[in-house]
Amino acid sequence: MHLTALVDSLHHVCCRYRLTAYQPFLEQAGHHFQTRPIPRLWWSRLGLLRGLRETDAVILQRKLLPLWQLRRLRRTAPLLIYDFDDAVHLRDSYSVKGLHSPRRLRRFTATIRAADIVVAGNDFLREQALSVVPAANVQVIPTCLDANRYPLAQHTRAKADALLVWIGSSSTLRGLEAIKPLLEEVGQSWPDLRLKLLCDRSLYLRHLPVLNCPWTDAGEAAELASADIGISWLPDDSWSRGKCGLKILQYMAAGLPVIANPVGIQVDLVRHGETGYLAETQAEWVEAIGRLALDPGLRRRLGQAGRKRVESDFSVAVGAAQWITLLGALRRRTAA
Repeated sequence: MHLTALVDSLHHVCCRYRLTAYQPFLEQAGHHFQTRPIPRLWWSRLGLLRGLRETDAVILQRKLLPLWQLRRLRRTAPLLIYDFDDAVHLRDSYSVKGLHSPRRLRRFTATIRAADIVVAGNDFLREQALSVVPAANVQVIPTCLDANRYPLAQHTRAKADALLVWIGSSSTLRGLEAIKPLLEEVGQSWPDLRLKLLCDRSLYLRHLPVLNCPWTDAGEAAELASADIGISWLPDDSWSRGKCGLKILQYMAAGLPVIANPVGIQVDLVRHGETGYLAETQAEWVEAIGRLALDPGLRRRLGQAGRKRVESDFSVAVGAAQWITLLGALRRRTAA
């Protein structure tokens, strides 16, 4: 099949991890795959849509088009696949307007109905799609990554001077800002700890030294592997339950144990006592971080278990196989 993916940006994290990472596997299976950024201007979009008549299937990623543009796309695309890995029918957790958006919900509903197949990043997102279309039209394909790209953490620090790490963007950094009191308590309880921040924005804490490291695609894997413990915190709301846990997968790929609060996909990814710890209260966070900081052997064992889980359940090869199976079923269904 000739596949054309319409994306926000070729450099967007969702495009890189959920689509272009699979391109070698798709082409090896006989598919032709290309990505096209969606123009900002509506008249440029119309030109793009007209050029889709030569493709066999269009993958629309995350974008909720205005309804008239969606109708144009549906008339042009022989087959339409919608891929999403966020609760796009909502605003984010920190929006001053609140989570719920009637306009987003209308566009989301119309997009799900228009698609021949919907690809959701997790079970929560699948349930949102199932409120609109039958189960046969919805497939879950998790966000995946290439574990071989990540060197394994060595865990050589043997005292309470462990290095915590958090990776994310300026928008998701607001999650850490929301738990500043918790992080300050961690710093006061374990004065030798440090926090490495891989982000495009910095964070200041009084009691926990922060190493601000600008994020780069080329350097992120090595920076993660030089740390000891990966941390993640999400607000307990519907937007967070739509998250697909990329940072946790990255921590595990680098052989880091993970500490996260029990919200959304984090409950599934972080197997308590096996690949890390789920912690909710300040006391639970302080205790879990201290236990890992003082025991490099425990960090190594949990980190290795996380790496194995990524390799078995969330590798690019696994995700590509799911896409290839989906495309084959879609082609057979269309032919029938």
